[in-house]
Amino acid sequence: MVVMGRIAGPFGVLGWIKVFPFTEYVDGLLDYPVWWLGKGNGEWREVKVTGCEVHGNALTAALEPYADRTAAMRLKGMQIAVPRSQLPSLSKSGKDGYYWSDLIGLEVINLRNEELGKVTGLLETGANDVLQVQSPIEGEKERLIPFVSQVIVKVDLKACRITVDWGVDY
Repeated sequence: MVVMGRIAGPFGVLGWIKVFPFTEYVDGLLDYPVWWLGKGNGEWREVKVTGCEVHGNALTAALEPYADRTAAMRLKGMQIAVPRSQLPSLSKSGKDGYYWSDLIGLEVINLRNEELGKVTGLLETGANDVLQVQSPIEGEKERLIPFVSQVIVKVDLKACRITVDWGVDY
């Protein structure tokens, strides 16, 4: 499964939900009539999408069988995924890009071999994507590292590591 978004909460009183997509384009999830919902623990349940619309940088969607606000409220915080087999294949070299879900959890080191932390998420800023990196040192703030060619030296999915041209004091 590839996580493609997160449910922010209910939208309206008829069971619709608000979704923050993790796709390159806001409407990327509209291509999938069936979503899989889960809490990040590997357990997924299939739901049919009965309606979906773009609202700014988010989506609103109706899912079968959720027909009221109370039912939709129980979905808040859940992840939305689709089977990897339904997604276009990307080259191992990264030439075609990466799925965000493949980057989450990777170790980040710099050119001096200093560990900066692990990728906990990504942000879309409009200009470029940004890695959210949690330091291995407890109490240290999260680092935001631009996912651009000037900073990202190498993404090695096999070794579960991203090498960056970024100092520990940035």
